[in-house]
Amino acid sequence: MHLQITPVVFECSPNARDAPGRVLKMTAKRYWTYESASNDEGFSLLFAHCIGSHKEQWEPIIEQTFQLQQGKARHQRVREAWSFDWQSHGDAAVLNRELLETSRADGISAYEWAEAISTFVRSPRMQGRRIVGVGHSAGAGAMIMSVKAIPIPKIPFLAFLLVEPTMATPELFYRTMADTTPSIEAATMMRRDRWRSRAEAAAWLQRRGPHKRWDARVLELFINHGLASTPSGDVSLKCDRRQEAHAFPDVHPHFDAVVELGRIGRAVPVHLVWASQSELIPKVMQEALCDASEGRRFASITRLEGGHLLVQESPTRVAHALSSALDAVGVRAAIPAERSRL
Repeated sequence: MHLQITPVVFECSPNARDAPGRVLKMTAKRYWTYESASNDEGFSLLFAHCIGSHKEQWEPIIEQTFQLQQGKARHQRVREAWSFDWQSHGDAAVLNRELLETSRADGISAYEWAEAISTFVRSPRMQGRRIVGVGHSAGAGAMIMSVKAIPIPKIPFLAFLLVEPTMATPELFYRTMADTTPSIEAATMMRRDRWRSRAEAAAWLQRRGPHKRWDARVLELFINHGLASTPSGDVSLKCDRRQEAHAFPDVHPHFDAVVELGRIGRAVPVHLVWASQSELIPKVMQEALCDASEGRRFASITRLEGGHLLVQESPTRVAHALSSALDAVGVRAAIPAERSRL
């Protein structure tokens, strides 16, 4: 299947920290076909990536999901897909470089990304669309937080698919993960971020974790879209490693996302995907997020083979999980978490 790809740039809401007339931008890509775009019964899928990633990393999943749904009933097919860059990541980081180096040198909170996604979802462009939100890691929290200010009857999403969401209550986070955050920040700051060419970058990344475990298609997309040419002729990460490092201690959006899950869980089906060997999210955090006694109920819970970076390592498995979630949209009774497939 050959997808049409339309790049789009959105201006975000003004922020008091920025100079008058200067606002951050969010970059996105729309994926569609001439046939799918005419199907007003189909799904509009929205994708939000993890820290250190970019919108194009979803492309193998997007393409395969179009294919998996293609022969099904019109209301189960994909009409279009939108993938967004966090304002400090990917092409958005290039457009926002001056602000990121001056008034935003301490990072862009996931709150602002969630707000930008929310503005897009509520825009005339999305009116009447059958929207499903898909997020990975921090992107899962941003997708959930995008509906925080929307009353439940007016939430425009039909469902969510959350892949390895980094959400936790403050008490559990500080008991299980807080001690690891400084080491993740330090490792990010020390990571190599510049190469003489894309070919050198590819050869270097292929030999080292976590990139050596990535699907070949995803790694190629990272080389082509996660790196930018510099005036000196070499290539560097589009997402400055300082901006990436600042994203890890920004934990309050993850806390608020847990509360938001409890608010919307009975009204909007939320499908959850865990990695069987997650090196980031302890099992106790996974189990706590799925605690139905706290009001958090999930339409399905699936565990896929792989590590925390499932989107990068196992895009085919994630696409099949998304396909199953789309097939379930419209089913009145959600599957209780305790009966879901683990």
